[in-house]
Amino acid sequence: MRWRKVGACALVLFLSGWVHAAHITGVGSVSLAVSDLDRSVVFYTQILSFKRVSQSMFQDMKVARLQLGDEFIDLRQYSSRKGRAPQADYRSNDRYFQHVAIIVSDMDQAYAVLQKNKVRSVSSGPQRLPDWNKNAGGIKAFYFKDPDGHPLEILQFPPDKGDPKWQQKKRLFLGIDHTAIVVGSTEKSLAFYRDRLGFAVKGESINYGIEQERLNNVGGARLHITGLRAGQGPGIEFLEYITPKDGRPYPEDALPDDLIFTETVLVSESPTADCNQATIDCLLRDPDGHAVMITEGSHAEK
Repeated sequence: MRWRKVGACALVLFLSGWVHAAHITGVGSVSLAVSDLDRSVVFYTQILSFKRVSQSMFQDMKVARLQLGDEFIDLRQYSSRKGRAPQADYRSNDRYFQHVAIIVSDMDQAYAVLQKNKVRSVSSGPQRLPDWNKNAGGIKAFYFKDPDGHPLEILQFPPDKGDPKWQQKKRLFLGIDHTAIVVGSTEKSLAFYRDRLGFAVKGESINYGIEQERLNNVGGARLHITGLRAGQGPGIEFLEYITPKDGRPYPEDALPDDLIFTETVLVSESPTADCNQATIDCLLRDPDGHAVMITEGSHAEK
């Protein structure tokens, strides 16, 4: 991936008629803004078993690329300005919510690791989704936060769900299955991710009940969940809250160095056609304001 300085004058393209349908080959990584790169690298590598595969300096930004299984995250720290932290009462149904779903081979063991390291919990404890939910029954999940308040999820699939590679038992922390974003309208988000960017819908469910409320820490939570995938890398999951409807919108003035500014990095065959730019990567905002960076090359390229 080619990194460049991103700040107040970043190229940000909102939905418009001249943004062509993209030829997306996959999700390359999820990129998180952090306040202390060294602290975050320690958190992800020593607690969650990521490996640091590179670290670089780009003008006023330090970037560390971490790998877990076949998937990647990028941690970026800016030196020119300290970005805004998430609001203290940041909730799972706010529309700037975005988490990374880390697959584990044993939920009890993984939860014990998080407790031993005193991570900040969102969920009241690991939740097993009920069997009546055909598409989600048997999945075990738990929400927590990294040192900057980025929401994360550990998730264990039962044998009949998820990619078969998630059934291996060689490691505790296996890889990243998807990144989940809260959306205001599934249909509007499908028009962006499916119709414009070429993702395919791979599954849907309606999740509710006490287990879902405890998982998200949102009373009365009833969600329409839609999973999408491109060719390579993690999927993208929509979380549309049918109830409650009081989630706060993505701040319109959010900048890339703000800690809530998480970028989903997509790999494209032809970014110049997608973004009408000849030399730089393209930063889009989806209908809810989530950042999508379209870049050129292999999803594993650094």
